[in-house]
Amino acid sequence: MKVAVLGAGAIGAYVGAALHRAGADVHLIARGPHLAAMRRNGVQVLSPRGDFTAHAHATDNPQEIGPVDYVFLGLKANSYAACGPLIEPLLNDTTAVIAAQNGIPWWYFHQHGGPHDGHRIDSVDPDGAVSAVLAPERAIGCVVYAATELEGPGVVRHLEGTRFSIGEPDRSTSKRCQAFSEAMKAGGLKCPVEPDLRNDIWLKLLGNISFNPISALARATMRQMCHHGGTRQVIETMMQETLAVAEALGCDIGISIERRLAGAERVGDHRTSTLQDLEAGKPLELDVLLAAVVELADITRTDVPTLRTVHAISDLLAHRTAA
Repeated sequence: MKVAVLGAGAIGAYVGAALHRAGADVHLIARGPHLAAMRRNGVQVLSPRGDFTAHAHATDNPQEIGPVDYVFLGLKANSYAACGPLIEPLLNDTTAVIAAQNGIPWWYFHQHGGPHDGHRIDSVDPDGAVSAVLAPERAIGCVVYAATELEGPGVVRHLEGTRFSIGEPDRSTSKRCQAFSEAMKAGGLKCPVEPDLRNDIWLKLLGNISFNPISALARATMRQMCHHGGTRQVIETMMQETLAVAEALGCDIGISIERRLAGAERVGDHRTSTLQDLEAGKPLELDVLLAAVVELADITRTDVPTLRTVHAISDLLAHRTAA
């Protein structure tokens, strides 16, 4: 199995290292000091499950790699439309793209069935720019439950979780999903093939859609948001509205809001990825988390006043950050 990891940051390098340990032919695509360190010392994984080092091929030039069986996409979703020159050399007729993104993916309604089948979500695929680069038929969905961070160039700190749920947009159990799942398991990760990954997408989004923008607006950690009465109420309301949109689209998340909040509270003083991006001056990945759900509320005629308000304020923040 030949795998390219496009965007070999904290999550991508962690997955690439695990697949390399399992015997896959892995190629990591990165840049800057992180790339130099991986070339020199390999990917060093520090984990409570045991440290290890993987000496996979690392490059900033996909032309060196050529076509692969799988592209594991570790880029932020707001970079997808511009990744054409990087991903095109990696593709053949059967290459699958495994997009490890938060929020609503560009392929969401591809082979969805029902009244919205084939609908393009403008917030995540404006004018079809993402679909033009990443054909939906290549997509294997991926919901990441692992937490990692780059402790330094070439050094990945694995904090918790090893689950990477995957699934086909058409809900089939395909050979390509099964093969990738087995390789991930051989590398020490959990990789269930879900019969309908959209339920997992909404389950994770329930937290991301609320905690991520609020954390950026309030500059607050998970614990601080949960312990502040007013903020906790806003987050509960955002979750209720998100559940209503998911249910209007036929998804069953299967978890109570109180249980989701309790899980977030246990995380403690963790800064969300959106807050980390804000502090680092990076673009905020809010379109797939919040704008997309507001758009889905429009097409399902679901009332989401709190989501709309938080979206309006956080969208201004995102535009000011990008300016």
